Amino acid sequence: MTAYTVPNDDLEDDLHEHHRFVIAKGQQALRIDKFLMNAIENTTRSKIQKAADSGSIFVNDIAVKSNYKVKPDDVVRVMLEHPPYEHLLKGENIPLDIVYEDDQVIVINKPVGMVVHPGHGNYSGTLVNALAYHFDNLPMNSSERPGLVHRIDKDTSGLLVVAKTELAMDYLTKQFAAKTSEREYVAIVWGDVKEDEGTIEGNIDRHVSNRMQMAVYPEGEKGKPAVTHYKVLERLGYVTLISCRLETGRTHQIRVHMKYIGHTLFNDERYGGNAILKGTTFTKYKQFVDNCFKVLPRQALHAKTLGFEHPITKEFMRFDTEIPQDMVDCIEKWRVYSKAQSYSEDE
Repeated sequence: MTAYTVPNDDLEDDLHEHHRFVIAKGQQALRIDKFLMNAIENTTRSKIQKAADSGSIFVNDIAVKSNYKVKPDDVVRVMLEHPPYEHLLKGENIPLDIVYEDDQVIVINKPVGMVVHPGHGNYSGTLVNALAYHFDNLPMNSSERPGLVHRIDKDTSGLLVVAKTELAMDYLTKQFAAKTSEREYVAIVWGDVKEDEGTIEGNIDRHVSNRMQMAVYPEGEKGKPAVTHYKVLERLGYVTLISCRLETGRTHQIRVHMKYIGHTLFNDERYGGNAILKGTTFTKYKQFVDNCFKVLPRQALHAKTLGFEHPITKEFMRFDTEIPQDMVDCIEKWRVYSKAQSYSEDE
């Protein structure tokens, strides 16, 4: 191990923490540059090696070189001279699709491709940048992000509620924690989901070897409890249209839970849904699926329904959105194909 000790005072005064990872118990010895390349989105191995050469990568408060091999319980930190860009929030005049607004809350229909809050590789063009421009003095959540009560992924479309006051932030946050809010999604998943409806339970935490993914773990082993209720809306041959109701709200919950039961979301690149997971070996079928991927160039997931109790009136408010056109077009293509073809789940 090539390393040198940096006094903690200097570390905290001169450098800013951009990333922190605690190495999992089951992690095998792996070069730190390889580990960080898997763990940090939108980066390259050369950038990581450069950061290591400049003394910016620390393990247990000791700066290490790129050939250091991580081991369980190591605390890995990437420390840079400038603060994280997400802390330098600037308002941007980005149009918002506001479904509802009063003096306490805003309900927004987020489009595909919009990141909810600034983070590594996405320091502008986010929902939070737009909120900072259009609204003054939004309350900060526990992560110092204005107005955000919950979030959805960049390539997931649909409804979000934003708090305009401290009272609303506190009231809505407690609702989400108490599982009394209503969140229903529509998804296209690979395979013929056998049961008409069901419940998936399984703790969710970071994947041991791929930090960009989440994974399901046995209860008590690691992670936070997660519960997803699903219902089949329409069977479309090699794919199924389903609705998912969230009882909890973990990162990538629907995407991880559906993969866990063998039904990865259609065209979900991060979890392998952008490959042909069910169907025939015919060239025409491959061309058909490729065309579906082009029609719907992202994971097939839409936050369709959102319900919550208003922080002042105590009225339960429910909002619903139309399924976006890219998903509608993809569903219709599968609907036509499934009627014209016979299929076998074993193929």
